[in-house]
Formats: sequence, C-alpha cells, structure tokens
Amino acid sequence: MMTKKEWLACLEEMDHMFPDAHCELIHRNPFDLVIAVLLSAQCTDKLVNKVTANLFEKYHTPEDYLSVPLEELQQDIRSIGLFRNKAKNIQALSRILIEQHGGRVPEDRDLLMTLPGVGRKTANVVVSVAFNKPALAVDTHVERVSKRLGLCRWKDSPLQVEETIMKKTPAEDWSKTHHQIIFFGRYHCKAQNPGCHVCPLFDRCREGKKRDKKGLVKHDVVTEIN
Repeated sequence: MMTKKEWLACLEEMDHMFPDAHCELIHRNPFDLVIAVLLSAQCTDKLVNKVTANLFEKYHTPEDYLSVPLEELQQDIRSIGLFRNKAKNIQALSRILIEQHGGRVPEDRDLLMTLPGVGRKTANVVVSVAFNKPALAVDTHVERVSKRLGLCRWKDSPLQVEETIMKKTPAEDWSKTHHQIIFFGRYHCKAQNPGCHVCPLFDRCREGKKRDKKGLVKHDVVTEIN
C-alpha cells in the first residue's frame, strides 16, 4: 500500500497538473448545488450543466420546484438518466427544506444526508463547495484513481476510500484534493485509455505497472538519426 509520504508526492504532481481544479457543476448558491449534484448521479457534469442552464432560469427556490406538477419537472430534466426518480427527490427535499429548515440548505453533513436523494458523496460536495468546510467526496474518479495508485485496496468501499484519503491528507487540503483527483481522473487517468505513457505518477502507480507488463502502455520511442 502507498505510504503517506508517497501519496503527498502524488498530490504535489496533481497540483502541478491541475492547479485550478474546481467544481465544474454550475450553480448560484447552495440550493442550486444540491440540485446539480443530485442530478449528476450516473450522469456527466457536462450534461447536467446543459440541463440546469434552463432549469435554474425557471426555478430559484424550493417553493418554485413545488409549484409545478411532478410530470412537468420530469420533462424539464428528461434528458438526464433516472429523471423520474430525481424529479421526485427534488420535490421531496424541497418540501423538507421548507418545513424543517426555513427553506435554507443546512450546513451540517448529517442533516444534508437526511434529504431525499442526498447521499454521503452529495453531502460532502455541498459542505465543501458551498460552505467551505473540510470534506472529501468520493465519486467514481476519486475511487478509481486512489485504487489504481495503490493508496486504497480494490475491495475498499467508498467510505473506506474516503477515510484513507482523509487520514493521509492534511485536513486543510481535503477539498482541494477532492477536485484535483477528479480532474486527474476525468482528464488524464481515464477509465478507458488512461494516459500512462505520459503520466508523472507512472513510477508510483500499481495499475500503471501492471498495464505496462501486459503491453498496454505505449511508450514514446525516440529514433536516433545518424
């Protein structure tokens, strides 16, 4: 398993590669962010932003989402996967925010997780991005990268991945680390065809070495001309 020192060295490289890593879900406030992250489950941020460009023009508050029939809201987000269930959760959480939280998004992660459709990952994103509190959300990119590098075990659950990364990363860097791992996984260490041949972490990467042994890494060949 990767040591804390080795992991921090990896984070330094990610920082050089993606110094401006950030949340790519467009939002105006914590409530918009809750909706956007909820919609992003099993969906790309790019598609979510395309849908919310119109959605956020039409809906501004929890009351707005409850002012239309469920079927209308479903049509508004129809191009997103699981749109029926997501529309139902949006209206349900809007109702709870009004009845129990004065229409405001709570800053506490545990309270956020009581909202329909809001799991630990969503809650951590909201706490970190909207309220600037130390938190580390584990999505598919974070899980994939941490396991490929050997920081975490392949059998580890998302919660175990979260706990391992937090344990080996300074708390003040959790939020930045979350975004940088996502950028690293989204734009470099992709699920298909990862950029192993140009990766600054190749010598430290468990998966990269395995792929190289299998002949899956195409190293650049320099031909000397006499």
